[in-house]
Amino acid sequence: MTEQPQALQDRYASHNACFGCGPANAKGLRLKSFPEGEEAICTWTPEPHHEAFPGVLNGGICGTLLDCHSNWTAAWALMRRANLPSPPCTVTADFHVVLKRPTPTDVPVEVRAKVVEISDDRAVIEATLTAKGKVTATCRGTFVAVREGHPAYHRW
Repeated sequence: MTEQPQALQDRYASHNACFGCGPANAKGLRLKSFPEGEEAICTWTPEPHHEAFPGVLNGGICGTLLDCHSNWTAAWALMRRANLPSPPCTVTADFHVVLKRPTPTDVPVEVRAKVVEISDDRAVIEATLTAKGKVTATCRGTFVAVREGHPAYHRW
C-alpha cells in the first residue's frame, strides 16, 4: 500500500488556526499545499457560501487561496534553502492579485505556486488560480520569515 503524501500544513502546523490554511480552524478554508517538483500545488473545492454571486467564487476567497498557498510555498522553499527540519514561520509582506475572469464554483480549483526569487529570509512567489483549465487569477507576493518577538513567530 502506498502512503499518501502529507500536506505541508498538516505536517508542520497542525495546530495553526489561520482562516485560509489552518488545519485547526473548523470554519476556515483548510487549503492543503503539496510540493511537486519545484512547485507547490493545492486543489480546493468551493462551496456555495464561498460565492460572490451564484456560480462565482468571491474575490476575497480567491485572494486568500493565493496568499496562503504562496506563503506555504515560500516557507517550504526557505526550509529547503537553509536545510532546516521544519519551515520558518513566514508572513506576507506584500501580494498583488489580478482577477482575470470569474472563478466558477461548480468544480475544484487548482492553485500552483513557484519561487521566482529567494534570499536567506524571504521569497518572492508567483501563483495561479485555475478552474476548468483556465487561469482565473494570478498573484505575485513577497513572504518573509519572521524573527523572535514577532507575533507570528511561534504560530506553527
